Amino acid sequence: MSGRLMPCSPQEIASLFLFEKLSPQQLGRLCAEGRVERFEAGPVYTEGDPATCFYVMVEGTVVMSRRVGGDDVEVSRTSQRGVYAGAMQAYLGDQVPQTYTNSMRVTEPTRFFVLPAQSFADIMQEWFPMAAHLLEGLFFGSKNTQRAVGQRERLLALGSLSAGLTHELNNPAAAAVRATATLRERVGKMRHKLAHISQGQYSRETIADLIEIQERTVERVAKATALSPLEASDREDELADWLDDHGIQEGWRIAPTFVQAGLDTDWLEQVAATVAEEILPSAIGWLNYTVETELLMDEIDDSTTRISHLVDAAKQYSQLDRAPHRVVDVHELLDSTLLMLSGKTGSRIRVVKDYDRSLPEVPAYPAELNQVWTNLIDNAVFAITSTGGEGTLTVRTAREGDRLLVEFRDTGPGIPADIRGRIFDPFFTTKPVGQGTGLGLDISWRIVVNKHHGSLQVESEPGDTRFQVLLPLTDPESDTTEEPV
Repeated sequence: MSGRLMPCSPQEIASLFLFEKLSPQQLGRLCAEGRVERFEAGPVYTEGDPATCFYVMVEGTVVMSRRVGGDDVEVSRTSQRGVYAGAMQAYLGDQVPQTYTNSMRVTEPTRFFVLPAQSFADIMQEWFPMAAHLLEGLFFGSKNTQRAVGQRERLLALGSLSAGLTHELNNPAAAAVRATATLRERVGKMRHKLAHISQGQYSRETIADLIEIQERTVERVAKATALSPLEASDREDELADWLDDHGIQEGWRIAPTFVQAGLDTDWLEQVAATVAEEILPSAIGWLNYTVETELLMDEIDDSTTRISHLVDAAKQYSQLDRAPHRVVDVHELLDSTLLMLSGKTGSRIRVVKDYDRSLPEVPAYPAELNQVWTNLIDNAVFAITSTGGEGTLTVRTAREGDRLLVEFRDTGPGIPADIRGRIFDPFFTTKPVGQGTGLGLDISWRIVVNKHHGSLQVESEPGDTRFQVLLPLTDPESDTTEEPV
């Protein structure tokens, strides 16, 4: 947008803090190469357009805004004379994209000193060569540092996840190894029993009865339901008394196994009524081996299933075999991340899933959204455990207009109001030295805002901190200018 040209006064330009130390010759060159323009209320330039001019406000009021998702978010409003904006990186030339990084509008008639971008670049190089080199080094040094620390942040997260995954895999793997060793012992004893039976001490009818009881017992084991500790203890006492009354040795050792398998005294009465009294102890021993074998196979099945689920969660989390951009169910991504981080949440943090399963799938970069979930969950866990207490992490999904909400709520001490506006700044962290890089929320913000055209915001008070991610339900125009996150 062009304004109305007005006379350029070197004396007025010299009254601005940016130019107050310049010589008359330098002020003259500024007025010769630049101009003063008066803009009526409205836009001056738009974010993303080629950066053609450097603007310094002489008088009036300016509003700066950034595009966040589908909204223009105001980031600054001022009437201070001398504030500047526009092509501030023109001195870097084609080393960086020369586009406006924000939008500027005025709310009342406002005058600017306007300097073409090329003139601004030439003047910076001629008048302030050392400053230009320092600024260039600071700019690219900061970029390189941010990239290196960002890579380090991802490696640290990967190491933490690997340690957690190893811990989670070790438990079911160890259980499966123990159950396999015990199963081998039990099968050996069953072979011994078979050899004993084959010696002809039992009639064909008796063996048939034992096999029939064995099959029905296996069915009972498959249908067994979990009992409360008190119910299990009472039933163990009943079974132990029954076994003692019928001359079964070490009934106290057998009773817990039968209770776990869902057997009771009524079932044992049916067994006693089926076989002769003299072979009842052998029949009970045979059934005990059967029950133990079934329970051990169930344990092995549970352990290997758990391992399979963990591997599936790791694949879902890493998205190694998926397209980088596709339509996804955010609940699958959240579940895989929570499972991967379950070792970090531990038993002191209660995790509550408040999902709206009716929400539609959304177009996204799933691997990068998983990184966002990881950063936000990690921060919530740190907030809760930093006070040494217990707490609750609630992950909620809902629909808000044409966007999908993913909210992470923790019961930690909250974020102080004086730093709340800085938490998304690169390298800002409240964690102790060595425990945080200050890039987790910055990376998350760029993934959500720049790559997904959504928004990331925070609401916090003691005992209730909520990070809210809002994602568009439809696929917006992809951002081709954003560097990979």
